[in-house]
Amino acid sequence: MDFDVIVIGGGPSGLMAAIQAAEKNKKVLLVEKGPKLGRKLILSGGGRCNVTNRLPVEEIIRHVPGNGRFLYSAFHQFDNEDIILFFEKLGVALKEEDHGRMFPVSNSARSVADAMVARMEKLGVTVYMKTPVKRVLYENGQVRGIELVDGQIKQAYSVIVAVGGKSVPRTGSTGDGYKFAMDAGHTITELYPTEVPITSLEPFITKRILQGISLRDVSLSVLGKKNKVVVTHRMDMIFTHFGISGPAALRCSMFVNQALRKQELVWMELDLFPDDSASEVQKNVVQLLEENPKKAIKNALSPLLQEKLLLFLLEKAEINPENHYKQESPKKWEAFAALLKSFIFTVNGTLDFEKAFVTGGGVKTKEIMPKEMQSKLMPGLFFCGEVLDINGYTGGYNITCALVTGHTAGEHAARFASLRRQQG
Repeated sequence: MDFDVIVIGGGPSGLMAAIQAAEKNKKVLLVEKGPKLGRKLILSGGGRCNVTNRLPVEEIIRHVPGNGRFLYSAFHQFDNEDIILFFEKLGVALKEEDHGRMFPVSNSARSVADAMVARMEKLGVTVYMKTPVKRVLYENGQVRGIELVDGQIKQAYSVIVAVGGKSVPRTGSTGDGYKFAMDAGHTITELYPTEVPITSLEPFITKRILQGISLRDVSLSVLGKKNKVVVTHRMDMIFTHFGISGPAALRCSMFVNQALRKQELVWMELDLFPDDSASEVQKNVVQLLEENPKKAIKNALSPLLQEKLLLFLLEKAEINPENHYKQESPKKWEAFAALLKSFIFTVNGTLDFEKAFVTGGGVKTKEIMPKEMQSKLMPGLFFCGEVLDINGYTGGYNITCALVTGHTAGEHAARFASLRRQQG
């Protein structure tokens, strides 16, 4: 054999897999089709690299809505605290920010990628850059190695597919891994962009009435049948020329895309005052009006909302913003307060993979051994990172999944290679 373990892909999961396999004294080859290693790492966290999250494991898994429970076995072997230790041993000091997010003290994603590459080099991992893989080779029901696009064959006991999904394709994530998986008989669940801005054809969007309005600490929900709430996220959001964006929208995007498989439009609900009940909101509105009885309604209520949004919602409640408080009926104030608590609008999709942080869907997790990240269908074939049908929210959760599954795959691919070497 040319190598014990071959890793396809030089993103966070691939680098971790290669390091872990090499730590087990295995002869490792990492093949990357692009010109740089760790490109997604360097882009992540706005170039600062949110390497993991310090929340308890149970909380982290809750922040991985796409098959997070599949990761329990991997987290028992290597968890977020182990990730922190791993980087500190590499000389990358980390600091904790809001919501448990962990960043390098240097605020440089490149320092994280460089440390992983340096560790890999120290362990003697062979690296082929600008080298696309044509296919994974299978023989007699198990992995034999890979064939490169130039026709070269590289043999190995284990092959780890760590090529990412389809999001941020400029980093090299163009879906190659799905073909490798299907060639081995694997199922690829439906792929969709997630952690991505949401689109809408509502007139207030197409006419750009609310474009640029940022909202802080609001509740945004995706509604299902009979207006039942599917998911709610309380965060910031922004109205754009195509729909909505910002953290709350990104987190809802997975559920929007899932709902759109069954219907053409999805209803969303915005609660501008999540801490208050509808009656409390109405009381606050009336109080502002009563304190300023001689002012035009739009001026009396100016502390409540940004002007464009205030005028828009007053119009929806059929209230003339130039009138005074007493010129409008009490029922209209009830309707206005109801809108502040529940502004419902339709969305029709999301932006594409080019704009998405994460890929939803991938290699079906039921066909993967959760303790090893090894294929149940093809001995010696391992998967890690975003090529799997696993997706989390932004905030360090996806990189945590990539590093944890990469470590697990590297560890067990090395063990599998040892067993096959012993068997001759």
